[in-house]
Amino acid sequence: MLELVSRDRETPGYDDVVAPASPEELLGRVATGDREAFAELYDQTAPRVMGLIKRLLKDHSQSEEVTQEVFLEIWQQAARFDTSKGGAASWMLTMAHRRAVDRVRASQSSRDRDTKIGIRDFETDYDSVTEQVEIRIEHERVERALSRLTDLQRQAVELAYYGGYTHSEVSTMLHVPIGTVKTRLRDGMIRLRDELGVAS
Repeated sequence: MLELVSRDRETPGYDDVVAPASPEELLGRVATGDREAFAELYDQTAPRVMGLIKRLLKDHSQSEEVTQEVFLEIWQQAARFDTSKGGAASWMLTMAHRRAVDRVRASQSSRDRDTKIGIRDFETDYDSVTEQVEIRIEHERVERALSRLTDLQRQAVELAYYGGYTHSEVSTMLHVPIGTVKTRLRDGMIRLRDELGVAS
């Protein structure tokens, strides 16, 4: 793991038995640059973060790499955590999910590029530049539309539709009732349709 999580076992009281701090408390300390708190947060949450990432990526080495990236981002962004918007675990798992999805998309883009190169010699009168521009424009439209959702709506939509989680799984991950998840998804999709100009 990062150098950030190395512990100093010479610290007095290291072996004392104390109740573990909550992830929320640890994040607050990490935001002040507390490396010991970061190490403890890593110990508490890394298995769940890694499990979520591995579920999406399947590949163990890529999952380890993305987990490292997530915890580096947690170290850098801890001050942005807002308890009024949800628990620390949800905040961290959402971050992990986004990183994993980004990696999946990057891998897919790489495979698509390889495929296009392989069949390029057989294509005739095909304007790939135009297609790429259209795809880019559509992607940017969706990103803009997602950015106009509330944080809670966007979180639910990304987990359910990009991550492929069931309503029950989203409910568990976000620690909210399943009815709340369904409401956020419904409202989020309605707003997305409006932003994209799609007829319902």
